[in-house]
Amino acid sequence: MSRTFRGGLVVLGVLSVVDLAGPLATDGEHPPMEIALIGAALGLLSLILVVLAWRGKRRAVVPLIALRVLSAVTALPAFFVGDVPAIAVLLAGVLVALTALGVALVLVPARQLAGAR
Repeated sequence: MSRTFRGGLVVLGVLSVVDLAGPLATDGEHPPMEIALIGAALGLLSLILVVLAWRGKRRAVVPLIALRVLSAVTALPAFFVGDVPAIAVLLAGVLVALTALGVALVLVPARQLAGAR
């Protein structure tokens, strides 16, 4: 397992843990409790898949990516719904950017990295 792949798993794992804490961090409106609970469920499933991928189960990577992208999609309304606090919009942007980074790191083939050195 390459360092890049492990780094991607770490980023996706941290995002999963953040999702788990969502229901405790919400005021019920930003994000709505329903979205926070969906995020927590996605976070729990993602965390299980991160552990499996870390242990070498390559079949866990595709569902992990799908769940993390779905989690990022749940943050997108923050950019379009009015009356969302600026900090919530900022955090949604960070979540989407870190998701993209984690997915990219997990998808970079190890052979490409070896040739780049």
